[in-house]
Amino acid sequence: MEGILKGIRVLDFGRFIAGPYCATILADFGAEVIRIEKVSGSEDRFVPPVAEDGSGALFMQMARNKKGLTLNPMKPEGREIVKKLVATADVVVANLPPQALKGMGLDYESLKTIKPDIILTTPSAFGSKGPYSQKLGFDGIGQAMSGPVYMTGEPDEPSRAAVSYIDFGTALFSALGTVLALMERSKSGQGQQVETSLFGTGVAFANATLIEQAIKQVNRVASKNRGQTSAPSDIHQTKDGWILVQTLGQPLFERWVKLMGEDHWLSDSRFKDDLARGDNSVVISERMDRWTAERTTEEALSELEAAGVPAGPVLSPQQVLDDPHVQAAEYLKMLDYPGMPSPAPVSTTPINLSRTPGGIRHRAPTLGEHTDEILKDLGYQSAEIEEFRKKRVV
Repeated sequence: MEGILKGIRVLDFGRFIAGPYCATILADFGAEVIRIEKVSGSEDRFVPPVAEDGSGALFMQMARNKKGLTLNPMKPEGREIVKKLVATADVVVANLPPQALKGMGLDYESLKTIKPDIILTTPSAFGSKGPYSQKLGFDGIGQAMSGPVYMTGEPDEPSRAAVSYIDFGTALFSALGTVLALMERSKSGQGQQVETSLFGTGVAFANATLIEQAIKQVNRVASKNRGQTSAPSDIHQTKDGWILVQTLGQPLFERWVKLMGEDHWLSDSRFKDDLARGDNSVVISERMDRWTAERTTEEALSELEAAGVPAGPVLSPQQVLDDPHVQAAEYLKMLDYPGMPSPAPVSTTPINLSRTPGGIRHRAPTLGEHTDEILKDLGYQSAEIEEFRKKRVV
């Protein structure tokens, strides 16, 4: 079945996650995506290296379903190639600083002189407005500046998440914005710029905490793994591992009380509702610690599930790979890559459409794998392409 976005050409000048993963999602649903990187390979190709050519694990995920083109757009010949590419494209994705975009001729004003209906999607660290608009940033900075890092860990030692959720969230917002711009273009015939930012994503994700602070001035601080607005909601050690137990609402709390076999929790005013339980979560967590310490992970999860209390094990990366649900639900697809000792388990499209699903069609490209093919489609001859290589244009 053809992808929904078949016929849409995307030029991916993105780096690391926010830009590239936006383009990946578009590629998963049928868009032709051309990843454009430095002649020697862009830095995000090699994080962390897993293949003989140095290509990295992140790259295996970000570059699936894409064609690979090497190009130096700062050279005159490279600028001309960019112009020819843009003339054939529908979308340009570039999470590069504004000055870099302008220097490469990828700012919106330059692009629309080449292709008036072009859509430019520009994830950035802080967006184009405000005093931070020229600042650089990565996922961790977005986490730190939007509140979650302050609320994670302990009061005297803030902690960031190991997974780049701000980057991935920004990529998802960027992909949504791009699809919305394509829909609007189908009605008006006009392109536009789609802007997202890591800081904006962080503020959006943390918004409930910010609203509570603004209205009630609660001045919350980190409480390690304990939830602050309900309980039990914490990570507990078992005889052979760790589990997370999480409840929200009176019915779930009553199920937990029944599991404990201790009705006094229901008559104690300290635990009358979610907020009160969150305020007194230390007491509940201590009780739960004693309960889980007497059981293996399997025993604890079995009893919690039978009681209808949400819980899950804390899994290592290897345990995630081995998890039967991950395998049965086909969350990962094994993809070969030249020079890699075994196939890579690449995550499948996290959006499931019943009638027109997306999917992984092919592995990430080797460095410049499709350069000749793409340039020939633009009208360049083999001799010209070889001359470009000598000059390090491609």
